[in-house]
Amino acid sequence: MNTTTSKTRVVIVGGGTAGWLTAGIIAAHNPLLGEHSTTDVILLESPDVKNLGVGEGTWPTMRDTLKKIGLSEREFLTCCDASFKQASKFVGWRDSTSHHYYHPFTAPAGYGVVSLADAWIAAGSPNDFESWVSAQGHACERHLSPKLSQLPEFAFTYNYGYHLNAGKFVAMLQAHCTEKLGVIYRQGHVAQIESHDNGAIQALVLEDGSRVNGDFFIDCSGFAAVLMGKHYQIPFVSQRAVLFNDTAIAAQVHHADEQSPIASATVATAQEYGWIWDIALQSRRGIGHVFASEFCTTEQAEHTLRNYIANDVNLCQEDIATRVIRFDPGHRKYFWHHNCVAIGVSAGFVEPLEATALVLIEKSAQWIAEQLPRTPAAMQVLAKRFNQLTNSRWQEIIDFIKLHYVLSDRTDSPYWRSHQHHESWTESLSDSLQLWLSQPPGLYETNNRQELFSSASKQFVLFGMGFRAEQWQSSGLLARHQPLIDRFRQEIQQQVNRVNTQLLTNREYLQKLRR
Repeated sequence: MNTTTSKTRVVIVGGGTAGWLTAGIIAAHNPLLGEHSTTDVILLESPDVKNLGVGEGTWPTMRDTLKKIGLSEREFLTCCDASFKQASKFVGWRDSTSHHYYHPFTAPAGYGVVSLADAWIAAGSPNDFESWVSAQGHACERHLSPKLSQLPEFAFTYNYGYHLNAGKFVAMLQAHCTEKLGVIYRQGHVAQIESHDNGAIQALVLEDGSRVNGDFFIDCSGFAAVLMGKHYQIPFVSQRAVLFNDTAIAAQVHHADEQSPIASATVATAQEYGWIWDIALQSRRGIGHVFASEFCTTEQAEHTLRNYIANDVNLCQEDIATRVIRFDPGHRKYFWHHNCVAIGVSAGFVEPLEATALVLIEKSAQWIAEQLPRTPAAMQVLAKRFNQLTNSRWQEIIDFIKLHYVLSDRTDSPYWRSHQHHESWTESLSDSLQLWLSQPPGLYETNNRQELFSSASKQFVLFGMGFRAEQWQSSGLLARHQPLIDRFRQEIQQQVNRVNTQLLTNREYLQKLRR
């Protein structure tokens, strides 16, 4: 670690979405160009390694990320075959019927001012929770865009993220980072790692004999985990006992024609031994089956996936190729060791339910960009804090994903019945479920200021899955807040009747954008 005024050299090992997104975020926050620059960012990518190519759904955080690194939303939507994502839609999770519910990106009306969740419970839990507290699910059902056409880039009527082509996104990020932000790109395979006496990495030696010196190293090498796994041997903590899914079969399927609807939500359809994701881009849909190999063979899972595709008239049925991705759900015991930190798959990987992969990359890279260590003393302090924060986030992700399963009434297979066995639940999830029997998730039930999933998200999943606060008692504030509750409820209906009728469909909006 440099202690003089010379530049801090950040070396990122691995490209893909994790590497290039991390490079862009660090470079944008710590300008690499100009006479006052104090940072260099070098991205080293092996030409022999193919990108994973999954992770095509984002959170609304990606809007801020694109703005911060200086990318135009119009250019992004056009170049990355991208579309809008307003929610996750869950089909067949509550039972084995076609019942569905939404987890939208827009919080319940009045969130933070008054609890419509409490009001909904007091009213006898009528209809579905999401439509009672929000108009966004109504928009999603009609494949509407999340913004009126006259709004500027990144502004919204309803909060939104994106669906994107991962390969095209990587290419766009690489061009932007190298041409506009000053990131240095090198190709080569790491053959040897040189260390300082204290164990920190000093340089990477490539197969051609050249060296890449650095002060701070970021492992974005995916499943290979070249630095954190192979070099430092940081243990991997498997979560297979909690999250059973360990295999995915992925396909890319074109729309049947240019007028096929583009869904405004990621659709997750429960199956006998897992679930199928369905992500609609402008030209195609990314569809895959995530399942547990303990309960289901690859052949059975592929048969289920192909049946799903064959039963959709909006999909082209020709030349559908699939690929298998195997993984051990879990994460590293530590994420920052000496002067090296893991981001992306090298840090951990679980099923793509709720699209946590990209947001964790964004948040990890942003934290490092703002806290980039400049001295050895700072390095030690920041490593400890980053490990505490990231461990907390992984626990939160595991609990939230598991929440979708434990609430299900499905008993049609050993897979679903096993999820309902309490021995597969974490203690923290069990505690939360016990708490929620008497009160809905609230703003102050956690002390985590940087939590990934808000109480609003937990409400949408809990009540969408049929969970009821059986021991709930009114706090006495509802009567006092009734005029406010009535106002927010009226605004929701006005959105359905007025705003939603003014929105273009996803396809209409994106076609207009290209003119």
